[in-house]
Amino acid sequence: MAPLKPKYEFGGPFGAVAIACGLPLLLNALYFTCNDKTGCPAPILLNPRDLTWETLKSQIPWPQNGLWGFMSWEVTGWLLAYYLLSLVLFVVLPANEVLGTKLKQSGRPLKYRFNSFSSTVVQLVACAIGTYFQGADFVVWTFISDNYLQLLTASLALSNLISVYVYVASFSINPAKPDPTLRELAVGGQTGNVIYDFFIGRELNPRITLPLFGEIDLKSWLEMRPGLTGWMLLDLAFVAKQYRTYGFLSDSIVFTTVVQMYYILEGQYFETGLLNMMDITMDGLGFMLVFGDIAWVPFLYSTQCRYLSVYPVYLGTPGLIAVTAVFLLGLYIFRAANSQKTRFRTQPDHPSVKDLPYIQTKRGTRLLTGGWWGMSRHMNYLGDWIQASPFSLPTALAGYLILPIGTSSSATDAITMLDGRTVVQGPAKGYGIVFTYFYALYFATLLMHRERRDDLACAEKYGEDWEKYKKIVRWRILPGIY
Repeated sequence: MAPLKPKYEFGGPFGAVAIACGLPLLLNALYFTCNDKTGCPAPILLNPRDLTWETLKSQIPWPQNGLWGFMSWEVTGWLLAYYLLSLVLFVVLPANEVLGTKLKQSGRPLKYRFNSFSSTVVQLVACAIGTYFQGADFVVWTFISDNYLQLLTASLALSNLISVYVYVASFSINPAKPDPTLRELAVGGQTGNVIYDFFIGRELNPRITLPLFGEIDLKSWLEMRPGLTGWMLLDLAFVAKQYRTYGFLSDSIVFTTVVQMYYILEGQYFETGLLNMMDITMDGLGFMLVFGDIAWVPFLYSTQCRYLSVYPVYLGTPGLIAVTAVFLLGLYIFRAANSQKTRFRTQPDHPSVKDLPYIQTKRGTRLLTGGWWGMSRHMNYLGDWIQASPFSLPTALAGYLILPIGTSSSATDAITMLDGRTVVQGPAKGYGIVFTYFYALYFATLLMHRERRDDLACAEKYGEDWEKYKKIVRWRILPGIY
């Protein structure tokens, strides 16, 4: 096979370096500058002209032993034990075994084993039992909140180790010779640039065979298990932390945790849908996906609960009704759009889709141009973003300052911790949205980028028929705007 001409995404090698170095630093920055020591943001950041490293260092939970405090062998060991538990549950629990899409080189599909939902339920039941006996002081909850930084560092280190392994292992594949084990290289990961290929992923669906555990598909396992379940456990740990801090739970943190848990469990319950996503069918497994799965998702997506654990927000009945309505609207659009497409493909004579307009392509397939899919090319993305926006909305106009013990405050929004410190929004009000709403901005950017990638893939797949389709369905995601 002749070397492919490099076709870069994400800004090419320069963008790969910026993302691979910048996002781990960003996760650390979010933790330090929105903290439970002095405020969110740290007070000195409200007066950037007076900013010095020494002042900032005194206002953030910087480890006493410096950079060595970022890592703990004990915490790393327990994190690895968590991954081992996930592997054990993967093997011992009943699973749904299905075939994926046919691979390009061999024309044969890989077999997948799915049981992430039941695995998560088992872990939640175990934690529920522990919480019943120990309450908010359950050892899992205190361990997570007390060792957040060390867990983050260990997760970052693990993401790098896995990325190096799959990159090196990919060179055992001969792209000119079909592999009887169905190993293939991803088209986009063969640019020849070491940095970019490491980032984007060379091997399409790398698998490992472990004693006692058997064959593990690394990509699907990482995407649906440790990171997603870890996100849920982080949320619950912050719920427990709020109770330990104040002696009560706010409606905002309960709502946020419930909708995020639903979002996670729904995705794991319908885990087989992963096989139709470009993550599985097109992308190799590299740093981008590994880091995103086991570090970015759990530690960024739990930011709202981390914030609310320190500054409880009261939504009240009107607020709860509003954020619930937004969530249900997004869920309805997301589910209705996806269900309509699935029914159109699998049950074309169903009354709900048989009269919908479509384009008959030269490939023999049909492109739906009516119903939800006549409004925009990805109405499901719009629904997905809307249903995820209530993750951030309960934090309201975020921002708080933590006043030392003995400091009085006449502010109406002041809340006293059980240890005597006072939390008040004061001049920090509004500045915390940089932290709590960052997820919503990021997720919108991710969906827009994914739509662009899908557009290029479909243009290559359908040719002129895709151009015809785009003239009929003009809008990409949001009808009338984008």
